[in-house]
Amino acid sequence: MDPILGQIQLFAFGFAPQGWLPCNGQTLQIMQNQALYSLLGITYGGDGRTTFGLPDLNGANKASLRTDGFLYYYIATQGYYPTRP
Repeated sequence: MDPILGQIQLFAFGFAPQGWLPCNGQTLQIMQNQALYSLLGITYGGDGRTTFGLPDLNGANKASLRTDGFLYYYIATQGYYPTRP
């Protein structure tokens, strides 16, 4: 099943599957990621003209799940565009 664009998923491995990026606060180019930008905007950073940011969830699982760093959050950069009600 294809993910929904912008979906955040917890994976039990330390690499980004194809079509996913780590939720580590990195900035992306709007021109290369227009659909994802249309959902996130500048909520997580970026200048809103050429760049936008992904959420930074580094360490979020350690505090709540006590996993010793074996679970990682990734965001879908490819997938179905969510319909709005």
